[in-house]
Amino acid sequence: MAATPSRWIPLESNPDVLNQWASKAGLVTSQAEFVDVYGLDVDLLAMVPKPVKAVILLFPIAQTIENRRKVEDERVKNQGQHPVDPTVFYIKQTIGNACGTIGLLHALANADVTLAPESPLEKFIDECKEMTPEERAKALETTPLFANIHAEAASSGQTTATEADMHTDLHFTCFVQAPDPPRTDVGSSEPRRLLELDGRRVGPIDRGASTNLLEDVAKYVKDTYVAYTTSMQFSMMALVTPQD
Repeated sequence: MAATPSRWIPLESNPDVLNQWASKAGLVTSQAEFVDVYGLDVDLLAMVPKPVKAVILLFPIAQTIENRRKVEDERVKNQGQHPVDPTVFYIKQTIGNACGTIGLLHALANADVTLAPESPLEKFIDECKEMTPEERAKALETTPLFANIHAEAASSGQTTATEADMHTDLHFTCFVQAPDPPRTDVGSSEPRRLLELDGRRVGPIDRGASTNLLEDVAKYVKDTYVAYTTSMQFSMMALVTPQD
């Protein structure tokens, strides 16, 4: 298979763009869709349809944030962290500007969503089940399928990408809930953990116990991302069940 370009056009932080990507990849959009989260305050979070299945955050690559992330990666690598459920799908990012697609893969592969049979996303997840995160990255590099889906979604945004946009200082990350290992058989009451999935990191990062995905993400983002930069270039979208 031919290799895909080493740098893609950045995805716009727009629910319509993410939903177009997801639909082409195989998400049954009558069952799940991305919507805007308009703010981190309780009243604005209450406007988001429930249940929330995953959250995607776009944040500025500020030096203070980058430094904290590097220190945390070293700590996790050297000291470990709370055990992460082994069934969590995680993929490394090796393609420039592919963080939007990586975030979407993390959201849809780890959420309770319906995928169309034999769709690109279902096939990719199935083929990558037994691969390492690095091997999954190589699989993404060597197939044009998701590169094409990414390019179509990127070109459908409200703004036209320029050469300058190819060197963006913004980045997508994803938050999901996962079972708290060891797994139990107590159904919906099973303890959950909040995980941050970012292909540039050392691996899935445990963010603590989680009882409400959206509220827990909002608190974490406010305390750990927004608090360490004066930039206003944040946006957040939630994967939810469509409302009738």
